[in-house]
Amino acid sequence: MGSIMPVSLAGREIRGQAGNAGSLADLLSLLPPAISTSLDALPVEVKNALEEIRLRRERPLQVRWDAGEGWVQAGGALTSVPDRAYIVSENDLNLTIQALTRSSLYALEEELRSGYITVRGGHRVGLVGEAVVRQGEVQTLKNFSGLNLRLARSVPGCARNLVPYLLEQGRPLNTLILSPPRCGKTTLLRDIIRLFSSGMAELRFSGVTVGVVDERSEIAGCWLGVPQLDVGPQTDVLDRCPKAAGMLMLLRSMGPEVIATDEIGRPEELAVLQDVLNAGVSIVASAHAGSIEELKNRPGWRPLLERGFWQRLIILSRALGPGTIEGLLNGEGHTLRRGPWRGEGGPC
Repeated sequence: MGSIMPVSLAGREIRGQAGNAGSLADLLSLLPPAISTSLDALPVEVKNALEEIRLRRERPLQVRWDAGEGWVQAGGALTSVPDRAYIVSENDLNLTIQALTRSSLYALEEELRSGYITVRGGHRVGLVGEAVVRQGEVQTLKNFSGLNLRLARSVPGCARNLVPYLLEQGRPLNTLILSPPRCGKTTLLRDIIRLFSSGMAELRFSGVTVGVVDERSEIAGCWLGVPQLDVGPQTDVLDRCPKAAGMLMLLRSMGPEVIATDEIGRPEELAVLQDVLNAGVSIVASAHAGSIEELKNRPGWRPLLERGFWQRLIILSRALGPGTIEGLLNGEGHTLRRGPWRGEGGPC
């Protein structure tokens, strides 16, 4: 971690989303006073662009934002020296876990088996510690050693100048977002879903019914079954459901015109895509990959790409910040618009 350096804020705008302060407040309310006060005192440009808050037992407090990462001192100053940062105590970690679980780990055993908890506001908290394993399967976690609080962010409008390319005669096309980690793919996917669901008057597109399989609660950020992030008025969310089973469930029960899901790639998921296509339903999804060639080398992907199953391919990077579009291609691999460019809503 020695490469972490503070980023100079002088002369640089780090764009945050309206309402992020309220979203951050949801997380700060779960943290011990010494930590929440320090985070609340961070420079406003950093605070409005926070992506992750990392608490590790007996180790320094760390944050990541859209333009960098650093260690947090007591009082909210950033430092490049870990030894100068606030050291998270065992009591800090225990108090945070009590707040997250409402003092009932048993009630959240299913979530703990997955390694994360979704909280009010759609934020996701990853947990690590000692795994309790029975018959080769993780049952829960204990003796927690660290937390990663990931802020859920909507960037309304970041997909607006993409949507005209993703429609044909008013019908959404099968669209795949390719992205390395931390390039804004879920945020972009969420806004495509929102716009497909709500419509765009300037395109004379009134919107369609969208079904979302949100296996890890990252797209809609459901809390107690209710989406905490805007996914549009005609969107039905199947939360915490495996993608392959979820796509079939939506087909059978909800009559979607579009099915959307994140980070697709398992063989059983790719196999279900043909069922979706045969039902006349469009697919919008994302996959971890930096290029089409990288994706072709993974099992099951080459036939889908070479047959033109995906009618639109969006390739992301961080060249201009999260959500940078490096290229927009059609199903034959021809470039429709070159990058880098970014949606009008700002960084994803």
